Amino acid sequence: MGIIVGLPLGGASEKDYQVQFGKNINVQVETRAPLLPAEWALQSGIQLTWPHAGTDWAYMLDEVQECFINIAHEIALREKLLIVTPDSEEVKRLISDKVNMENVHFLQCETNDTWARDHGAITMMNADGPSLLDFKFNGWGLKFASDKDNLITRHAVEAKVLKGSYINRLNFVLEGGSIESDGVGTLLTTSECLLSPNRNGQMNRVEIEEYLRSVFHLEQVLWLDHGYLAGDDTDSHIDTLARFCSPDTIAYVQCTDANDEHYEALREMEEQLKTFRTLKGEPYQLLPLPMADKIEEEGERLPATYANFLIMNDAVLYPTYRQPENDVRAREVLKEAFPQHEIIGIDCRALIKQHGSLHCVTMQYPAGVF
Repeated sequence: MGIIVGLPLGGASEKDYQVQFGKNINVQVETRAPLLPAEWALQSGIQLTWPHAGTDWAYMLDEVQECFINIAHEIALREKLLIVTPDSEEVKRLISDKVNMENVHFLQCETNDTWARDHGAITMMNADGPSLLDFKFNGWGLKFASDKDNLITRHAVEAKVLKGSYINRLNFVLEGGSIESDGVGTLLTTSECLLSPNRNGQMNRVEIEEYLRSVFHLEQVLWLDHGYLAGDDTDSHIDTLARFCSPDTIAYVQCTDANDEHYEALREMEEQLKTFRTLKGEPYQLLPLPMADKIEEEGERLPATYANFLIMNDAVLYPTYRQPENDVRAREVLKEAFPQHEIIGIDCRALIKQHGSLHCVTMQYPAGVF
């Protein structure tokens, strides 16, 4: 089963790009390279950057490592898994009887923290293979130390753990969690994050959009101007709010409780999403995910979100929060979005204690990178 989408993205050569939507279903996108793949594009593997005693997880290391082990287990059952850590032998000891080690590879290097989505390479697909774009990571606008994390991609390429052309983009601050690609020329992002003065404050919105269009060979950039999560350190990363599930489908967080502090902002976000159009000029199919019930730690609301799911080749891993009704509803929505995928929930209450969730700690790499 397949669909051919013809779209001139610019570049020198035309190719057919295989995008796997799920078991036994392939969508063939006929396009011109280079291309910023969607997350559902055929993957070679996933990166996790492992928590250790030198990170902010030190006070709850056993708890968060249990969560990471659960994520690693599900990934390594299905795909290659790259674990970045300063102590590979210790991680092997922790996971060897719980994870399919035949699919696990290690990169040993120093790290500040664990948010692979934001310090990992962003991959472009070219006619002659992948390019690994190494953008600057500055701790979400200089909030946290990031000097070691900012070197991980270069270390991985030099060690030949990641394969592809290394592209130095360290003159521009960009995190993987701040952008969503539909794989055919549209980028979804938030103005709150990309226009943050502590990221690329020397550039205005027009200049940033022109940069993104040029680097990623885009046809359009969709800017969300509304929506946030209390406790979020990222300045409203798109992967906490709204996600492409296909070139014409967006899943997003919907708040229906008028007494919730997020109600008005998320209602405005929903209304703006309704105005967005695909490159064919058609409205998106919008799939509302439930708003997680309030979770607090020492009086602070934590940014629990069901939008922070990871799309794999034949499965979707999504965060759960021990909220049975919401957890089940989120699964139902994701099953509608990905009918051929296995939908797997992983308890991520540990992750949100450091203000992130499942998608934030992972980075997928398309076919050819591992």
